[in-house]
Amino acid sequence: MGSTVRRRDLIKAGLLLGMAARHPALASDSMRIRPIGSSGETLPVVGLGTYNVFDVAGTPEEMTTRRQIVDALLEAGGSVIDTSPMYRRSEAVVGDVLDAGGYRSSCFLATKVWTDGRAAGEKQMRRSAELLQTDRIDLMQVHNRRDLDAHWPAIHEAQETGFIRYNGVTDYRESAGPAMVAIMRRYRPDFIQMNYSLGERAAEQEVLPVAAELGVAVLINRPFMAGRLFRAVAGQPLPPWAKEFADSWGQFFLKFIVSHPAVTCVIPATSKVRHMVDNAAAGFGPLPDEKSRRRMADFMDSL
Repeated sequence: MGSTVRRRDLIKAGLLLGMAARHPALASDSMRIRPIGSSGETLPVVGLGTYNVFDVAGTPEEMTTRRQIVDALLEAGGSVIDTSPMYRRSEAVVGDVLDAGGYRSSCFLATKVWTDGRAAGEKQMRRSAELLQTDRIDLMQVHNRRDLDAHWPAIHEAQETGFIRYNGVTDYRESAGPAMVAIMRRYRPDFIQMNYSLGERAAEQEVLPVAAELGVAVLINRPFMAGRLFRAVAGQPLPPWAKEFADSWGQFFLKFIVSHPAVTCVIPATSKVRHMVDNAAAGFGPLPDEKSRRRMADFMDSL
């Protein structure tokens, strides 16, 4: 335990406090939080996705970087880590990171079921817990709505035993919006997970308003559109008017999402510690108001 504490202290001193000049809120404030509608429990607004970036072989160098990423998330006040069996080795890597750092109690751990049939789903959920090295999963989501009717009663039964705390349904396609609205109205999930960003704003029309109406918590994936938003602004300085609430393009993109009142947490994936620190900074300080949000959208539409 002593070596873990020393390493975390070094990360905190070298990464978070060392970047306080650029991200002063990290040293002085708490990350913004939002409530889970079904319980009132709160979550920090910036978390960590693991698609692709935690699917690594597990070499010492790779694992050190992933532990440092989780360090940066937790030291900034974040807690949500989202993964899936679909992400190949990611669950196992997350589990090893949590075990090595003694982080489990500090994390809100979300994964997914992604198979057909109830029996296969129950087996996969148990396997996910083994890989994640936990006896309780905070959020179990039906990944991309796959065989929802088979998995939904199994998840509810697992909630009754305490193996699962919250249920949810995910999709990453803008075209799935109407289906997600129908699912919210029929199943009343604790969470949904959808794509929403400055480049994919369709969720504003119905998905997010219905989630707010029903008290469904919302995780947001694809906040950077797999890097497309960064490519769109490559070589351009941050507009002067945006510096009132953002210090980087990453914060610009994330704060647009977090400023929507129906969003509970955004989960950008990253393989770089400095990007995790910058992402986490989007959970601090002022957010754009509605006028600024329109200006942000118009700016991106003009590119």
